[in-house]
Amino acid sequence: MPRDWDATAYDRLSEPQLRWGRAVIGRLRLAGNERVLDAGCGTGRVTEALRDLLPSGQVIALDGSVAMIERARQRLGEERMAYVAADLMEALPLAECVDAIVSTATFHWIPDHDRLFRNLARVLRSGGQLEARCGGAGNVAELTAVVRTLGHDIDWGKVYAGPEETRARLRSVGFTDVRCWLTEEPTPIPPGDFEAFLATVCLGGILLEVPERDRDGFVRAVAAGLPDSSLRYVRLNISARRA
Repeated sequence: MPRDWDATAYDRLSEPQLRWGRAVIGRLRLAGNERVLDAGCGTGRVTEALRDLLPSGQVIALDGSVAMIERARQRLGEERMAYVAADLMEALPLAECVDAIVSTATFHWIPDHDRLFRNLARVLRSGGQLEARCGGAGNVAELTAVVRTLGHDIDWGKVYAGPEETRARLRSVGFTDVRCWLTEEPTPIPPGDFEAFLATVCLGGILLEVPERDRDGFVRAVAAGLPDSSLRYVRLNISARRA
């Protein structure tokens, strides 16, 4: 399974992810009775908005972090919900196919996108929708450079793909009507939350490599190396259907 997260801190700090997620689910075409998979549900903030669009349907909230799943369950309860703790790198343990898949700020954490899209295709019905957004080529380049000057590689294990390679991967596993495009998303973070945002959302995996006594200082050094309390996100947008 992927590493776990500080779900409480993430829940408080994830306003950018919520904003992106609402844009993603706004691209879905739903009648209201579908079964929809939220692939990388986090603490369920986007999932909650998705469930509102499905008054007679169901949302399957999937995440690799048990802490995230439990926080989502606390928020959403059981009505029209199912919860799955699973790694998107592995075959997904769903009893039946879903009508649509959405995902926000998750796919770049998956190191093999060929396997990722193959696993998603296997659980999406014929004609079903895939709408997603994740980190894309050029994402948080300034942050990456600062972390490297401090002796670490923040990109290790992540995939910041571009539109052309993503289109090819999706088509190779049976998706059609594929559209992929990049958008720049410069995102200011409230100064009082900037170090907490870096530690929780951006640097969590790196901090596991830093001795515990040095972690606060490392986060401060990263923040000090950036020009302001903002991050230059680049997002890869994905829209496709299962052939």
